[in-house]
Amino acid sequence: MEELVRQVVGYLRGMWRFRWWGLALAWIVGIAGGVVIYMMPDKYESTARVYVDTQSVLRPLMSGLAVQPNVDQQIAILSRTLINRPNVEKLITMADLDLGVRDRQDREALIAQLTRDLKIRGTGRDNLFTLAYEDARPDRAQRVVQALVSLFVESGLVNKRQDTDAARRFIEDQIKTYEQKLSEAENRLKDFRLRNMGLLGDGARDYVTQIAQTEQQLAQARLELREAENSRDAMQRQLVGEDPVLLPQAPGGAANSVSIPDLDNRIDVLKKNLDSMLQRYTDQHPDVLGARRVLAQLEKQKQEEVDAMRKAGPGRFDSVNSNPVYQQMKLSLAESEARVASLRARVGEYEGRLVQLRASSERLPELEAEMAQLNRDYDVHKRNYESLVARRESANISVEMDAQSGIAEFRQIDPPSLPNKPSAPNRVLLMPLVGLVGLAVGVALTFLISQLRPAFSDGRTLREVTGLPVLGAVSLLQTPERAKARRRGLLAFSGGVAGFVGVVGVATLLLSMLQK
Repeated sequence: MEELVRQVVGYLRGMWRFRWWGLALAWIVGIAGGVVIYMMPDKYESTARVYVDTQSVLRPLMSGLAVQPNVDQQIAILSRTLINRPNVEKLITMADLDLGVRDRQDREALIAQLTRDLKIRGTGRDNLFTLAYEDARPDRAQRVVQALVSLFVESGLVNKRQDTDAARRFIEDQIKTYEQKLSEAENRLKDFRLRNMGLLGDGARDYVTQIAQTEQQLAQARLELREAENSRDAMQRQLVGEDPVLLPQAPGGAANSVSIPDLDNRIDVLKKNLDSMLQRYTDQHPDVLGARRVLAQLEKQKQEEVDAMRKAGPGRFDSVNSNPVYQQMKLSLAESEARVASLRARVGEYEGRLVQLRASSERLPELEAEMAQLNRDYDVHKRNYESLVARRESANISVEMDAQSGIAEFRQIDPPSLPNKPSAPNRVLLMPLVGLVGLAVGVALTFLISQLRPAFSDGRTLREVTGLPVLGAVSLLQTPERAKARRRGLLAFSGGVAGFVGVVGVATLLLSMLQK
């Protein structure tokens, strides 16, 4: 600590030797600074306050139906991004600032100056903004602030409309895209169903259900077939023990008087069919000719059987159709044979269908996976499409709500002011600062000179620097004349410093009086 104090004292002694140089420089800097401050041009600041009302009665009422943008955030972003080159160029035209512009360089300088001097200050809450601008002419500052207020209001409305229009256009484009995707997904699903209709069934039953149902139908058909065959066999056994009884021969020996149930039934059916065809076709129609040919063959066959019965014996031929039980059993047997044939055909059909279903079972997992993928794509596109349509309607409601009520309303609280007193420069503050700067520069000069022209103030410092032993020191004898001269020097230096401070104070007082 003692070493530090000794070093500081050494610095001060060295600076004291050049104190007049520092005082002179302080006066020069102070006078020059005072002149510069006095000659600085006055600037007048025009201000205006704008309030943005973002509250609306419709906002809580339309919650959930209309899009609710963060208007406060939009206004805050607008206040920070309003001062840009396009807006500044508009402001120059609106405020007639380009009347004195001669070339492109002047215009660029004017744009840069406006971008630097325009100010939008917010309170941080309540959406209250202060717009300010400083200029050498009060009327021009007022015009610039008025143009800035108009630009602030118009930019807020235009940006909101542009954002809304861009959002609606984007939603419309997305709706068209998803509408096309939805149509393509529907067509793919339809084509897949048409290609695999046999395997997918009617859509209400899966593939396993179809196989189970077919197996159940096949079992039922087989059961009915066994029942029909058993019934037929029983009839055949009963028919073996029953002899036919033939009636006496009709006059003329015609075959029509003899009843043969099988042939008679077929002949009756064929005659009925022939009568039906004759009502629709002519006698030369191929179907009519074929039916008549078959009818003739059946009648011929019946005649042959009747002749055979007659040759078998008179007694047997004379008792044809006398036993009705035998004839009824023959008819029932024929019906049983027909039913057995029908059931065999049904069993064969069910067996073929079951074989086909089981043969196609290997493709079932692949088809189900493809079907699930198609349904999933279709559901996703449909869900997105419906969501976009709902958002479009919500955006339309928001636009109508903005048009009817105005979600953000700009109110001008204070119009642009016409200043009558300069707001800058603050000469009352700058003059003391110039005085302090002058003193600081004087002190710095004395320290610099003391370092450039060093001197030893005591023997210890000399010994430390040179490394040589100091045998002694010769002191200056203080005489009355030297003491008197030293006091005069101190008084003169003190007076110079006090005069500098006084002049700075007086100048500050005069400047404050001039600004009132």
